[in-house]
Amino acid sequence: MSRYAQVYESWSRDPEGFWAEAAEAITWYKPWDKVLDPYAGQYGRWFTGASCNTCYNCLDRHMEARADQPALIYDSPITGTKHSYSYGELLGEVATFAAVLADKGITKGDRVVIYMPMIPEAVIAMLACARIGAIHSVVFGGFAANELATRIDDAKPKLVVSASCGVEPGRIVPYKPLLDEAINRARWKPETCIIRQRPMETATLIEDRDFDWSDLMEGMRGRGRVADCVPLAATDPLYILYTSGTTGQPKGVVRDNGGHMVALKWSMKNIYGVDPGDVYWAASDVGWVVGHSYIVYGPLLHGCTTILFEGKPVGTPDAGVFWRVIAEHGVRALFTAPTAFRAIKKEDPDGALIKTHDLSGFQTLFLAGERADPDTLEWAERHLGVPVIDHWWQTETAWAIAANPVGLGMLPVKHGSPTVPMPGYDVRILDEQGHEMPRGETGAITVRLPLPPGCLPTLWQDDARFRESYLAAFPGFYQTADAGYMDEDGYVYVMSRTDDIINVAGHRLSTGQMEEVCAAHPDVAECAVIGVADSLKGQIPAGFIVLNAGVTRDPADIEREVVQKVRDEIGPVAAFKTVMTVKRLPKTRSGKILRGTMRAIADGKEWKMPATIDDPAILDEIAEALKARGLPA
Repeated sequence: MSRYAQVYESWSRDPEGFWAEAAEAITWYKPWDKVLDPYAGQYGRWFTGASCNTCYNCLDRHMEARADQPALIYDSPITGTKHSYSYGELLGEVATFAAVLADKGITKGDRVVIYMPMIPEAVIAMLACARIGAIHSVVFGGFAANELATRIDDAKPKLVVSASCGVEPGRIVPYKPLLDEAINRARWKPETCIIRQRPMETATLIEDRDFDWSDLMEGMRGRGRVADCVPLAATDPLYILYTSGTTGQPKGVVRDNGGHMVALKWSMKNIYGVDPGDVYWAASDVGWVVGHSYIVYGPLLHGCTTILFEGKPVGTPDAGVFWRVIAEHGVRALFTAPTAFRAIKKEDPDGALIKTHDLSGFQTLFLAGERADPDTLEWAERHLGVPVIDHWWQTETAWAIAANPVGLGMLPVKHGSPTVPMPGYDVRILDEQGHEMPRGETGAITVRLPLPPGCLPTLWQDDARFRESYLAAFPGFYQTADAGYMDEDGYVYVMSRTDDIINVAGHRLSTGQMEEVCAAHPDVAECAVIGVADSLKGQIPAGFIVLNAGVTRDPADIEREVVQKVRDEIGPVAAFKTVMTVKRLPKTRSGKILRGTMRAIADGKEWKMPATIDDPAILDEIAEALKARGLPA
């Protein structure tokens, strides 16, 4: 029997008492004055008056019980490298690099941008920042120079930590030229860059600005210096993580120290069902929120062994690599995106490679990052023989809004649903006027304020944008920007985005941002980018361009240039490959492009003629353009 209903009711009856009890699992330098101050911040702040340090709770406090236990296992099939760090060894590396940062003038409140591949130094840099109270902002290594520059301008880092290169199947991706170009483009100029030179590519260092990671670490060890943990307010920022905005300007999600630790520590046992000492693997990237929450902070707060995997679900070397990692390292729980399993299923439809590994210690598969389609869930259940748990959350929340809480006793699985709201989340389905919808009817998915510990208190240096983006549409509620419904059993169903963010292989990307890049091409008059359903990636972007009058060049050449421009400006992560030239775009009489209708046509779904359309014939032209490109598939 699941204890979920009892636990959720105990939170609902006494939210502050519930989180105060959860907070006892964290070590505090000073306890809080208030569990929740409802008058602080934008909707209230958690654990006001408390003093703590996230790095201390991830590493130092485990020294007595688990100094020799593996804390971090680095497994890189892409480079043929493996390395395990015990809690004691990881603490030594982190405390030394924290001293390096301090030696470069980094103090509490300074920002540090981390632009790294999936190597241990990325985790070490994050924890070192947390140790001395610097605010890290990790930028996904797949982003191009322009994306990095916008984040540098917003965060205004004093220092950047990067590497000479990333490694992809069949190619080396030099990072340093991208970093140099980003700094050239940015208005804000970081004072210092620390570069981890990898053996596959040696970066050229700029004198007096760039420093070699290994040289600095060796020098600091020679001086015998390490940095101690700096006490921080629970409400001080731990990190900034940028997520796509509906304009091209990314939103800097702020995470605090105290509430974040309490929520993640609670989630490890109660949602994921793992214990200290268990091996937990989130097959994501440290550049995304899953990497922050469940590669780095959550598992280490809980005393687990976490895996840092530099590889792909297929091609490094084959579709059996996940099973090899699980068997070799004794993984109990795996958390990944449905995209990964769709790729594995495509390569190994009969699950033959699963049978070649001993997965007897593997207990649960968790999926999140995009909607988990029932076909993929059923395939994983059938071939793995373990519970497959879909759950739903966002960069903004840091942990699950809705889940099937394994640690409280699983509830029945309903394919297509991430199950039920977690304690802390009072989920309501509202219509456009803010009225609650009947069970089974689709509306905007919202969370009644206050948001629980761990969720963003605001956006970096932009309270007004935070209120406008998340709180203004439904006063008293947080707007998730997802649409869906709840069934009679209280299960949540997330059906679609309510804005123009698309979900490409679990990566949230802004179509508005892509449109800005397309529109910057000198031959393009106007454009629209929509997310088209894709069996592998969930969604892929498709662009429609209208050329300037008088352009005589071959449209195919322009289309190729637009694709390359998006690749250069946003990066390969956008998966932007399809652009089609059309005579005009369908619009309302007020001039709004009918992207939703275009998306329905592209996905082969039923659609109604919009009442406000300017010229219905344009939709036939769009359908013809899509048909010429093989869409819908």
